[in-house]
Amino acid sequence: MSTALYRLGRWCAAHAWPVVAAWLVLLAVVGTLAGTIGKPLTSQITMPGTEFERVLDQLSEEIPAAAGGAARIVLTTEDGSAFTDAQQQAVAEAEEAWRGADRVTEVTDPFEAQEQIDGSAAQLEESRQQLAEGREQLEDGQEQLAQARQQVEQGEAGLEQLRAANPDDPQIPALEQQLAEGRQQVEDGAAELAANEERLVAGEVQLADGRAVAEATDGTRLVSEDGSAAVVQVQFDENPQSIPAEDRERVVELGDEVFAGTGVVPSYSVELTQELEFVGPGEILGLTVALVVLVVVLGSLVAAGLPLLVALLGVGVGLGGAVALTSLVELNSTTPALALMLGLAVGIDYALFIVNRHRTNILGGMPLHESVARSVATAGSAVVFAGATVVIALAALVLSGIPILAQMGLVAAATVAVAVLVAVTVVPAVLRLMGTRVVSRRGWRTAGFDAPGVRGDAPTHHADGDVHGAGYVRAVTRHPWLTLVGVVAAVGVLAVPALDMRLGLPDGGSEPTGSSAYEAYTTVAEEFGPGVNGPVVAVAELPEQDEPRTEAEVLSAQADVATALSDVDGVVSVLPFGVSEDTNTLAFQVVPDTGPAAEETTATVDALDDVRYALDQNGVELGLTGQTVANIEISQNLSDALPGYLAVVVGLSLLILMVVFRSVVVPLVATGGFLLSVAAAFGATVAVHQWGWLGGLLGVTQPGPLLSFMPIILIGVLFGLAMDYQMFLVSGMHEARAHGQDSRTAIRTGFTHGVKVVAAAAIIMTSVFAGFAFSHLVMVRPIGFGLAVGVLVDAFVVRMTLTPAVMQLLGDRAWWMPRWLGRVLPDLDVEGLRLSERLAAEDEARTVRDQDRERVPTA
Repeated sequence: MSTALYRLGRWCAAHAWPVVAAWLVLLAVVGTLAGTIGKPLTSQITMPGTEFERVLDQLSEEIPAAAGGAARIVLTTEDGSAFTDAQQQAVAEAEEAWRGADRVTEVTDPFEAQEQIDGSAAQLEESRQQLAEGREQLEDGQEQLAQARQQVEQGEAGLEQLRAANPDDPQIPALEQQLAEGRQQVEDGAAELAANEERLVAGEVQLADGRAVAEATDGTRLVSEDGSAAVVQVQFDENPQSIPAEDRERVVELGDEVFAGTGVVPSYSVELTQELEFVGPGEILGLTVALVVLVVVLGSLVAAGLPLLVALLGVGVGLGGAVALTSLVELNSTTPALALMLGLAVGIDYALFIVNRHRTNILGGMPLHESVARSVATAGSAVVFAGATVVIALAALVLSGIPILAQMGLVAAATVAVAVLVAVTVVPAVLRLMGTRVVSRRGWRTAGFDAPGVRGDAPTHHADGDVHGAGYVRAVTRHPWLTLVGVVAAVGVLAVPALDMRLGLPDGGSEPTGSSAYEAYTTVAEEFGPGVNGPVVAVAELPEQDEPRTEAEVLSAQADVATALSDVDGVVSVLPFGVSEDTNTLAFQVVPDTGPAAEETTATVDALDDVRYALDQNGVELGLTGQTVANIEISQNLSDALPGYLAVVVGLSLLILMVVFRSVVVPLVATGGFLLSVAAAFGATVAVHQWGWLGGLLGVTQPGPLLSFMPIILIGVLFGLAMDYQMFLVSGMHEARAHGQDSRTAIRTGFTHGVKVVAAAAIIMTSVFAGFAFSHLVMVRPIGFGLAVGVLVDAFVVRMTLTPAVMQLLGDRAWWMPRWLGRVLPDLDVEGLRLSERLAAEDEARTVRDQDRERVPTA
């Protein structure tokens, strides 16, 4: 590998301008494509094949009007009093404006809807009184009918007596006629009473069904009890997170225009206000800190700008390509944000490693061209290896079978791959163009040069005590057991909160305090109940019928399902809100008594899921969907995928490190350290984002479950980054040992050679990730925070402290490998030892040839 990279670095340096121009052209082409054919990003998370997606598809097919997507606009009065008539008129005007907006299909008036809800009880009472009166009239009619029947029977008895006494009495025919008419009247009356009783019974059944539905919907409110808050439901033709930002922004603009000066304060739910841009102030601050660190490490603003500009070039190409692909596939807003975060972090670090090696080489007296090629061959080999591990770990997210993870992994992997290519091609080209300016004049003088590149007579030498990290590594390795126990104990304490980790997806309560989405979320929770922020949608599939059901039959079915759902513990109300055209499908909104991120809500959803078995006995098939159900199911699927992915990553770690270090023990140490870093990152993230520790300082407004795909993303990314630091520190130890030092001396030599650049790289990467921990994108924050903590722990605690101590304990045993395994595994020559031997042999041969030419032949 090192030989191929040596040739590549030498060629790029020799053709510097064409290399730089080619990348700039590529950036321009990709940027043009992204700007012309790229489509808007989405914040919607889909997972084909899941139960909630199946039910949602069924709802879209059977009741299209109920399945598009809704957003809430929460209205309050400035003084906290009830809405006045004038303010309600302003609400009506706003609703009319919203109905005319693009993509809006329906707007629910909260005051009319609340009036209907409140009036339903009075209507039911009126119906009950009418049925009671009807029952009384029926009973009176039945009594009158009994009396008439008795009179007819008495008449028939008298007629029989008359016939017996005088069969030829002339009154008999007339009496028979009268009795026949009387019997007919009784029969007609009985038939009419039977029909009335049937209608009355049907009415009583319908009243009972209506009462059941009313009891289930009891507690449903769109206007608060004191009349100071109201919720307007805006229905779109599809999920609002998937429609263009301008259409959502137009809804907000229309509301602000109408309510200006009316005393009505609108707050818009997260579906309307969520920003999908993936660069914000936090990210820019992180880059600023990274630049400061680069200046400190490299001692020159010019040299410091090189890694940053190279990283931006790589990210621009990688993300530009991803955005251009949105013309073919839908891209979640978190995907480019993650790629940007990783691309910047690794892009800066990879360039820094090569630049730092080049500076070391030229300050050691190596010619400029040779130094560029050697830097790419040595540090570049480590960059390619480290980048490959990150790419493989990210691409392996495809194995989870979860589309959103596969998308994130592939886009981030592609961006990292581009960063590697830029590092081994553009960096040597730019180093060639910068010449001696890569080191400041002060740096040249400190190294003993009279002028940049001109060696003085008395070059400066540093004693061992002045070497970076020499004292620290001596302290760490002096008492290795104490170091080992201390590190494991400290990391263990930091990891304890991870035992309480819960997974979920963010909601409006996770938005920044004071934002419109946060105000909408908290107002709904306070005025209408926390469960209103995350209702469950239940879809009931009734047995098929050839003819549509009557209204009474539909009401009866709604009553049965609503009663079954409302009987579940934790359910506040059940509201029927849709019936399919063939009346075979019913839709219900189920409101829990806890918020969408609460543990109790998960238990409620599980209990609702159990209701399906009871309804199945009646031929009713029940399905659950909605954002709350989706969050629970997505989180469960991601949690199930985590162990398998972790096993893949750990196995990959062991294999790659065995190839690189030609050792069985070093990979085990590295992988164990990686697991400690992951545990620490999980623990710290749970403490802050789930428990709320330091939440005010870190912008966590409402602690709750961690982002569902944070653990698996963090494992994949941190694995690759951990292998970076392992590579740059331990490869130095391996190289020193290969040059004849004993194992314990090689530990200190390798550590001091690599610690400065690794520490700088870790600080830079932590700065970038910390910037994303304050991102305007809620879903990116816990990932950025977890990675920042993970990198800090892995670099400074695991690699710089634990690893030297363990290597000191192991001694020569750290480099043990069975002979048969050594023959099977390829030798990548990552440290460039064979390259150095080949170049030294070539130099020696060249010297001999030159001497032969200069030798004067004797006579």
